[in-house]
Amino acid sequence: MAGKAKRVLVTGGAGFIPSNFIRYLLDATPYEVVSLDALTYAGNIENLAEVMAHPRLSFVHGDIRDAALMRDVVSQVDVIVNAAAESHVEKSIIEGASEFVTTNVEGTQILLDAARESPVERFILISSSEVYGTADYAPMDEEHPLKPRSPYAATKAGADRLAYSYFVTYDLPVVIVRPFNNYGPRQHPEKVIPRFITQALAGEPLTIHGDGHASRDWLYVGDDAEAIVAIIEAELAAVAGEVLNVATGIDITISDIADLVLAALGKPRSLKVHLPERLGQVDRHIGSVDKIAERTGWRARTSFAEGLEQTAAWYRENETWWRAVLEREAERAAGRAGAPGAGASSSSAPAQRS
Repeated sequence: MAGKAKRVLVTGGAGFIPSNFIRYLLDATPYEVVSLDALTYAGNIENLAEVMAHPRLSFVHGDIRDAALMRDVVSQVDVIVNAAAESHVEKSIIEGASEFVTTNVEGTQILLDAARESPVERFILISSSEVYGTADYAPMDEEHPLKPRSPYAATKAGADRLAYSYFVTYDLPVVIVRPFNNYGPRQHPEKVIPRFITQALAGEPLTIHGDGHASRDWLYVGDDAEAIVAIIEAELAAVAGEVLNVATGIDITISDIADLVLAALGKPRSLKVHLPERLGQVDRHIGSVDKIAERTGWRARTSFAEGLEQTAAWYRENETWWRAVLEREAERAAGRAGAPGAGASSSSAPAQRS
C-alpha cells in the first residue's frame, strides 16, 4: 500500500499509458486522481469507462495549452504527472510537426509555469526513450546523447530539456521519466504490437518497415505504472532534477515481435509483409535500468512472453473496442484526404509505429 493520500493530476489521462496508470493509482494507492484530457483522436474516454464513477477520480475535459485552466487545476493538486502528448511518430513525419510542438513543448511550458505559481510536491514529466535516437552504446543510460530522429522525438526532447531547465532555474521539483516502448491492453492499434495482433486476428498481412532488424526495449504498461508510483513515493532528494529510464534492459527486433504474435495466435509466418524502410527509423533501443533501481527500488517484473500473452488475450476479447478505434481513425484520414489541398497517402498499407 502506498503512503499518505495525495491529489495527483494526470494529463492526457484518456491515453494509453496514463489511463493504465490511473487505474493502477485507483487500485493500488489511496491517492485522489484528477484526469485531464482534450479527447483528441489519441485520447479515448472508453479507456477509463470502468473507473469513471470511482469516488477518488475526477475528470476535466481540457487542453494543457489552456493556461487559465491549467493554473486553476494545478492549484488544487499535490503532484503533476504530465503524460499529455502527441505521440505518433508517423503522424509527425507525414502530417507535420506543428501540433507536436504546441502540445508537447508549449503545453509542458504552460504546466511548468502553472506549477511555479502554485507549487507542487513534484512534477513528473513523461518523456520518451525516442529522445536518444539510435543507440551509440548499449544499454543506453541516462547520460546517452540526445539524438532524436523524428519531429515527434525532437519535441519530446525539447519538453524534456525545458522541464530540466525549470529545475535548475526555479528549483521546481521536476523528475524526467524516459519510458521505453510500452505495450499492453488498450493501446491504439496504430502502435506496432497491437497492430500486429489486430492484423493477425483479422487474418491480414503484418506490415514491417525494412527487414525488421530494428529492435526495441519492450515495457509492459503495468510495470510502467508501478515505476511512476515508485517515483512519486521516492525521497524527493533522490529523484528531483534527475532523468530516469523506465526499461527492461532487453531488446527484441520488430521481425521477432511479428513471429511471436503469429505464433501466439496460431497464424502462419507467411502473413509477414515487408515495406520500404520508414524515414527517421531508429535501429536499436535498449535501456539501462540501474539508476531507477538505485533511486527507487523499481525493476520491471513482467516478462515479454507474459506481457504479450496478456495483451493478445485482451485484444482477442475486445474486438469491438479496437475496431471502433480503427473506424474512427479511418474517418479522420478520409476527412484529411477530402480537405482542400490534401494529398493522397503514398501507401494504402498500415504504417508501422513503434
